[in-house]
Amino acid sequence: MPDYDVLVVGAGHNALVTAAYAAQAGLRVGVFERRHLPGGAVSTEELVPGYRFDYGGSAHILIRMTPVERELELTRYGLQYLELDPMFHCSDGETPWFIWRDAERTAAELDALFPGQGEAYRRFLKEWTPFAESVVDLFNATPGPLEMGRMAMRSGQGRDALRQLTRILRPYGDVAAEHFSDEHVRAPLVWMAAQSGPPPTEAISAPFLLWHPLYHKGGVARPKGGSGTLTKVLARVVTAHGGEVHLNAPVRDIVVRGGRACGVRLEDGQEVTARVVVSGTHVLTTARALPDEYVPPAAREVRVGNGFGMILRLALDRPVQYRHHREPESRVGLGLLIRNERQLMRSYGQYLGGEPASDPPLVAMSFSAVDDSLAPPGGEVLWLWAQYYPYQLARGSWETRAAEARESILTAFEHYAPGTRDSIVGELVQTPLWLERELGLHRGNVMHLEMTTDQMFALRPWLGAGNYRWPGVQGLYLTGASTHPGGGIMGASGRNAARVLLRDLTRRGGR
Repeated sequence: MPDYDVLVVGAGHNALVTAAYAAQAGLRVGVFERRHLPGGAVSTEELVPGYRFDYGGSAHILIRMTPVERELELTRYGLQYLELDPMFHCSDGETPWFIWRDAERTAAELDALFPGQGEAYRRFLKEWTPFAESVVDLFNATPGPLEMGRMAMRSGQGRDALRQLTRILRPYGDVAAEHFSDEHVRAPLVWMAAQSGPPPTEAISAPFLLWHPLYHKGGVARPKGGSGTLTKVLARVVTAHGGEVHLNAPVRDIVVRGGRACGVRLEDGQEVTARVVVSGTHVLTTARALPDEYVPPAAREVRVGNGFGMILRLALDRPVQYRHHREPESRVGLGLLIRNERQLMRSYGQYLGGEPASDPPLVAMSFSAVDDSLAPPGGEVLWLWAQYYPYQLARGSWETRAAEARESILTAFEHYAPGTRDSIVGELVQTPLWLERELGLHRGNVMHLEMTTDQMFALRPWLGAGNYRWPGVQGLYLTGASTHPGGGIMGASGRNAARVLLRDLTRRGGR
């Protein structure tokens, strides 16, 4: 008899979602994680005395649009979401505005500041909400071959559907310009769309902008205690249903016998057996753990890209003080800080040339404004995400150039909140190289693979592996950001993989 029914490699949030569903269904589940805490890139730790830092994803948006929280009863096991309102603070440094949970409040504020743009915002939401809802449906299902057409059909009828399809196939920068004439409004929306990776000029990237209406439907939230509270609660669900979560237990190999995954071999040489194996690690990490004969060429040819973003996590001895709207709104939501669209494109141009962005747009997060457990009284945690940063530099190395990039990020933020550097009492600098070494994100790509059309939906991670099964190895399943629907804190990949896994085990006579 094998040690487990389901053995899960890695304890990222998607892997834990799969493990939780399997344990909830009555299967014997074992999770093996190489780090000292669960969560992967969705984890939180006190790295500076009194200050709790997230290691990766911090804003919980897409997971609110899945049934994961309800189906796994996460609230019952200790998950408490803190709603953020305003959801976003948008600023070029001179004229800030807010995206509130209430869409009409947002539109009214836009009309007051930028005449006509509030009405444009209303039209944008009305036109694209059906499309955004169709995106959610697709995220929460195993992908098929005709996603774009289905989304277009949901957005219009007859000729309108064909027109919508042509717009979906355009770059999101073009679609933003079609709807919004004022760059004060357009630039932050484009910057938020850029969080998926591709630049505003990338063909067939419009969906990254067009799911914006979902923010008003699902909201933006933070788990009390940090982003890692989500994964701690998921681990608690696994163990509450009889499963086991093993930390400091790195997996070296996935054991395959007779074409079937039958367990893993740990770094210490111990072999652990299972009926099926689920890999929640990067697809390239999974490939390296398999015997060569079970790794198809397509698995080695996935496009990881050359880095993506860089994060500066700061402990401050006082709250952030913006030049405009100091308290409290600007500190609550995600700060979409971008002077203009040229700033984003210049950063992308430097990235293409192998250089770190010298003047990056930023996403600023100071969630201690809504969660006093993250910082001591009077203190603040401030996390600055910046783009774009190549993993492979044209000159020098990240060991020699990290300080330069850090200074560029701080200088860019001082445009919005002068004097911030004087209040720093601790920090964590996460370069693309750090992200690879510490979190297993190959070449520093937080999305695992590039989020371009040739690696999305049924083509993620490659054609033939989009159904969460590793081709050619029976009993080996995939989940995580390398699979549909990609990166971000959503849990849909974990839930989709669990549904496939449980269906297969049931079909074969298992519970």
